[in-house]
Amino acid sequence: MITIDGSYGEGGGQILRTAIALSSLTGKPVEVVNIRAKRPNPGLQPQHLTGVKAAALLTNAEVVGAERGSTRLVYRPGVVKCGQYTIDVGTAGSVSLVIQTLAPLLIYAPCPTKVTIVGGTDVSWSPPVDYMRFVFVPVLRKFGVDMEITLLKRGHYPKGGGRVVVETRPVERLKAVEAPEFGRLARVGGISHCVNLPQHVAERQARAAREALGLPAEIEIERGEGLGPGSGVVLWAISDLDNVVGGDALGERGKPAEAVGREAAEELLAVLKSGASLDPHMADMAVLYMALADGVSRMSTPEVTSHLETNVHVVKKFLPTDIKLSQHGGRWVMEVRGVGFRR
Repeated sequence: MITIDGSYGEGGGQILRTAIALSSLTGKPVEVVNIRAKRPNPGLQPQHLTGVKAAALLTNAEVVGAERGSTRLVYRPGVVKCGQYTIDVGTAGSVSLVIQTLAPLLIYAPCPTKVTIVGGTDVSWSPPVDYMRFVFVPVLRKFGVDMEITLLKRGHYPKGGGRVVVETRPVERLKAVEAPEFGRLARVGGISHCVNLPQHVAERQARAAREALGLPAEIEIERGEGLGPGSGVVLWAISDLDNVVGGDALGERGKPAEAVGREAAEELLAVLKSGASLDPHMADMAVLYMALADGVSRMSTPEVTSHLETNVHVVKKFLPTDIKLSQHGGRWVMEVRGVGFRR
C-alpha cells in the first residue's frame, strides 16, 4: 500500500484527488494521512467526500475513513467501470473538483460514460465550470482525450444546485504533447455570467474585461436563474498552435462588477506575457496526463506553484515517470517522460 502525507507541500485537497485517481487507475491501494492538515478546517469536506465516493462507485473500491472531518483515508480500488451515474455533492461544494478526481478514471473506462454532477459550478477556491469546459477539456484533447462537459444549470455558494454533465469515450492510451510555448495569439473568448442578478452585472464585467485586455475578445453575456445569486467571468486565449490558457474571477458581495472583469483579464494577460502554453491552474492538472501519456511531453507554465510541486510529488509515488522543470525566460518548461499507461 502507498502511504501519502496529506500535509505535504500546499497540503490541500489536490493531494487526495490525484492519489484517488491514480490509485483507481493503477489498482494500487493508498492510505492518505494528515488530510488537508494545513487548512483552517482540516480533514475531508463535502466536495472531497463526493469525489472519493464517486471514484469508489466507479471502481467498487473499499474505503475506510470516508466521513466529514476525517484526516485519514484508506482506499482499495477494484476495476474501473463505465455507464451512467448521478452524483450529488449535497452542498455548494465544487463540481469542478469532483471532475478533477473522476476525469482520469472516465477516460480509461471500458465504454462510454456519462456522469451528472450536482453542486457548486462557480465557487471560491476551485476552477469555475466554464474554465473546465473551455480550458481543461481543450488541453486534454491535445492528449487524445474524448470528453465533453455540458452546463445545464449554475450553482453558487452557499446553496449550490448547479448541474453539469460529463461525457467521455474510451481511449486506449494518451499521446505525448509537444507544446513548450504558447505560440501567436489567434483568438480570445469568454463568458461573463450572472445568476439572480440584473443583466447589466454581466455586461459590466465583460466591458471591464475587454478594456483591461486591450485585445479583441468575444465575450458571451449570460444571465440565468438559480438557487442563489452570483456572477463571474472566465476568459480564454487560443494560439495558432492550438494551445489554450485561461483567466477567471468570481463576483462576491461588495465587489464591483468592473473589478471582477479586470481581475480575470489581468490573470489572462499575465499568462500571455509569459509565453507559456499552460496557465498555472492547468499546469498542475496537466502533469498527471503528461505522466500517463506515451512518450515525452513538453509544456510550459509561467510559474512553479506549490500545487504543481505537490502534484509532481504524488504522481511520482504511483508512476515510474521522470519529471523535469527548467526555467526558460519568463516561463518554466515541464518535461515529462510518460509511462504509456494503457486501459
